[in-house]
Amino acid sequence: KVIRSDQLTPTQTNTATDYAYIDSYGTYGQGGQDGYGYQTDYPPQEEDAASDATEGHDEEDQMYEGEYQGIPHPDEVKAARRAARAKARTVADAVSEQEELAEQYEDIMEDCGHGKFQWTLFVVLGLALMADSVECFVVALVLPSAEKDMCLSHAEKGMLGLIVFLGMMFGAFIWGGLADKVGRRKCLIIVLAMNCISAFFSSFAQGYGFFLFFRLFSGIGIGGSVPIVYSYFSEFLQMNKRGEHLSWLCMFWMMGGIYASFTAWGIIPRYGWGFSMGTEFQFHSWRVFVLVCALPAIAAFVGLIFMPESPRFLLENAKHDEAWMILKQVHDTNWRAKGEPERVFTVTHIKIPKTQEDEFIEIQTATGTAFQRWVVRTLTLTKLVNHKANTTLLMAIIWFTMAFSFYGLSVWFPDMIKHLQHEEYESKLKVFHREKVEQFHFNFSLENQVHKEGEYINDKFIDIEMKSVKFEDSLFVDCFFENIRSTETIFENCTIRSTVFYDTDLYEEKFIDCTFENVTFLHNKKGCHLDYEEENDVLVYLVSFLGSLAVLPGNIISALFMDKIGRIKIIGGSMLISAGCTFFLFLSFSQAAIIAWQCLFCGVSVAAWNGIQVITVELYPASKRATAFGVLNAICKLAAILGSSIFASFVGITKVIPILLSCIALVGGGVLALKLPETREKVLL
Repeated sequence: KVIRSDQLTPTQTNTATDYAYIDSYGTYGQGGQDGYGYQTDYPPQEEDAASDATEGHDEEDQMYEGEYQGIPHPDEVKAARRAARAKARTVADAVSEQEELAEQYEDIMEDCGHGKFQWTLFVVLGLALMADSVECFVVALVLPSAEKDMCLSHAEKGMLGLIVFLGMMFGAFIWGGLADKVGRRKCLIIVLAMNCISAFFSSFAQGYGFFLFFRLFSGIGIGGSVPIVYSYFSEFLQMNKRGEHLSWLCMFWMMGGIYASFTAWGIIPRYGWGFSMGTEFQFHSWRVFVLVCALPAIAAFVGLIFMPESPRFLLENAKHDEAWMILKQVHDTNWRAKGEPERVFTVTHIKIPKTQEDEFIEIQTATGTAFQRWVVRTLTLTKLVNHKANTTLLMAIIWFTMAFSFYGLSVWFPDMIKHLQHEEYESKLKVFHREKVEQFHFNFSLENQVHKEGEYINDKFIDIEMKSVKFEDSLFVDCFFENIRSTETIFENCTIRSTVFYDTDLYEEKFIDCTFENVTFLHNKKGCHLDYEEENDVLVYLVSFLGSLAVLPGNIISALFMDKIGRIKIIGGSMLISAGCTFFLFLSFSQAAIIAWQCLFCGVSVAAWNGIQVITVELYPASKRATAFGVLNAICKLAAILGSSIFASFVGITKVIPILLSCIALVGGGVLALKLPETREKVLL
């Protein structure tokens, strides 16, 4: 039934203003099995029986204070938006049941408002997104120490850098699909738990194989967080808030990078923060850092325990009662926080349309063989994919080109800085020719030196460090080496006679084409040398920190203008400007210039990332939203693997090819982005 306004008491008039009307398809105010309605049969109140929340207030106190400034009442704005959508439906030739549910759900979310509940969920999901960001940084930050601790070769270091992205690629694909079948909240809790468990075991793993396995397992877990987080949060947002608040959510990715680089700088150089149990078990400070990186995932895991499932997911799975309870919780939480606890959630029923997929499922249930069920499911998915084939292809290309350039340059920037540092270091190389040293005690460190055709007779090398030292065509006779720690030190084509090596890390592989006569090796050091003061340059953490902090302006601008100028212009414009930034890298010949262009590139490209993630959420229906996002995010991680591998291979050879590749990819992706459909003023299907 529909209650007329003259039948309402003053209290009911205030709380039911927006609910007693009928829209173009006649579902509001009438409950029942064919639609959804607002509850109108709550018991009437007497005029003097006001609630405690409204006691002491008269009608003048309730007057909208913006009335005299000509500012429309929020309820009037809400009604105008609904009228516009109703008019659009009447103009359209036909409205699908899926679109009808989307309209209904949008109206309910408008009634629930945007407030305390969404902000609480924003923080919890932001921490999950922060955990994903930290996972992308952690290996790069610990690698300089881990390679020494575990004696890693160049091939092993490269595999360790790529294994996380490989795991995240599979994780995005797997968990995105499961989130549409099992639930957003449940899957997100599982992936965060996987990340926490993997971080714990990988920090204690002593061998390269176990460490690699647990980082892969961690990547598979946390890789599913991005598609789930955006799908989950978007389904609690109304249309006019969606673009802005999804963009604000991206801010946590920046915070993850800052958190990782800041804690790495604060923990890894502190060698004394570890412990050891004999010679077989070493727990150095970089392992402490790996544990600390799990804190955002732990915090998000705890927060999610108190968060409900997405009501839109529940409606897609015909769980109306659970969805209704959660929507009521959202409504009551928001309006109580705004000081209006008297507002009543008046929705009594939400229509659940029967989609074409449901018909396939009914057929699937009736079929008897596994093959027939597989055919039915394949037909269903094929039909859904073909419906958005062109759009999906465009999105896949845009995701790929953006990730290829972004992650490729993210590796290329620090590698180029290291290359410039190495060139500067080599320019200070000291070369000694045919020196003859007899009965001398070397008690000082040797660094960045080459000794050619030297003779060392009855000399002692005790308690010293050798860094980047090369002995070539030299003779050692009756020498004594004790407690030597070396880095990039080799003996090539040398003759060594009657010499003792005691407690050193000068292993056989450091002697190339050498001749040994009566040489003794005693108590060689085990493991690899860790020199935190020298090997872990603060510049590594500084570059990571500045690159993460530089995205702040781009995040703010994209969030403020996402709902004003639209997703397409944000994506296309940002990608084209980013291409311009990469072109100017041709003029970068110093470390400072490369760092500056890195910051500018990161600051501009983040706006494109925000737009891509927002439009991905909005293009696909609720039943396939996380699946589509997961597939596209998996393509993103594949592009990251290819980009980082290709770009890194040209460091020290040429910078023309990486710059041209990134520029071409960004221009192509930016132009294609302009062909995408705009989703700014469309309800979430």
